[in-house]
Amino acid sequence: MNKLLASTCLMLCLTAGASASNAAECGSVTIASMNWQSAEVLSNLDKFILNEGYGCSAEITIGDTVPTITSMAEKGQPDIAPEAWIDLLPDVVKKGQDDGRIVTVGSPLPDGGVQGWWIPKYLADAHPDIKTIGDALKHPELFPAPEDSSKGALLNGPQGWGGTVVTTQLFNAFDGEKAGFTLIDTGSAAGLDGAIAKAYERKEGLFTYYWSPTALLGKYEMVKLEPGVPHDSAEWKRCNTVADCPDPKPNAWPVDTIVTLVAKPFSERVGPEVMDYLTKRSWSNETVSKLMAWMTDNQASGEEGAKRFLEENQDMWSKWVSPEAAEKIKAAL
Repeated sequence: MNKLLASTCLMLCLTAGASASNAAECGSVTIASMNWQSAEVLSNLDKFILNEGYGCSAEITIGDTVPTITSMAEKGQPDIAPEAWIDLLPDVVKKGQDDGRIVTVGSPLPDGGVQGWWIPKYLADAHPDIKTIGDALKHPELFPAPEDSSKGALLNGPQGWGGTVVTTQLFNAFDGEKAGFTLIDTGSAAGLDGAIAKAYERKEGLFTYYWSPTALLGKYEMVKLEPGVPHDSAEWKRCNTVADCPDPKPNAWPVDTIVTLVAKPFSERVGPEVMDYLTKRSWSNETVSKLMAWMTDNQASGEEGAKRFLEENQDMWSKWVSPEAAEKIKAAL
């Protein structure tokens, strides 16, 4: 009996020692949560998995793209930016990498940030010939303007958005007015979402600027139209993104690159299993859009969204983590 007790105590001590070692190895972790929904839920997902699966002491810090990436590149803090849209700051990211302060460890959204012009799936199914922007512009009757049904309508974003400038320039480049269309100013983000929701619920014609991943596209199934031309980065910079450029040319929206950035000191301090998780962890725009739609409908927080994802998608996330971490995460749910 004494030998059994001694053996049991030894096993418990070894297990406790291993857990303490894992916690010490990971230690305190700061995770940046950007001020949009997909980044909020992803940062909470990382926090839960790192804490419960790998014994970290992770906390979330609220930030935004420019200050967070700049701080990581210059100071090596915070430790992780789960959803970094790096095309906004290419020079800052490159300098941080060259200086050995940050590393890229994969993409949480390999589909990238996608902008463009969309139509409802029910309309795309009913008119399979409409696959490109040019195809849609041949049919103004399918997208009647609210004030003048003799014209087609393309919904634009609110003033001040980069996507609104580009949509205006591309509307001119594709000769939208000559094709019988008018560009609709929706006034605000809420106005754009409301106009899309209203048309979709009524199964009306709808042609609009939008982007992915978003909660709205998780709720309403839409089809992005192909531009019919390749992306020309020089032309995009010269004219498509410049509001007063007089001669815009047809162009394709670029796909924004989204990566996970990790501070170099953190990557060298933690065990390989943590870095392996951060490298493997990714989901599709469709998956996160549907999750965001649920969060919006239920007024759920990022923490609640992360737990719902973990509870309903075990087959997906269990491939990101070690078997031992997976068991701990399941037990914590």
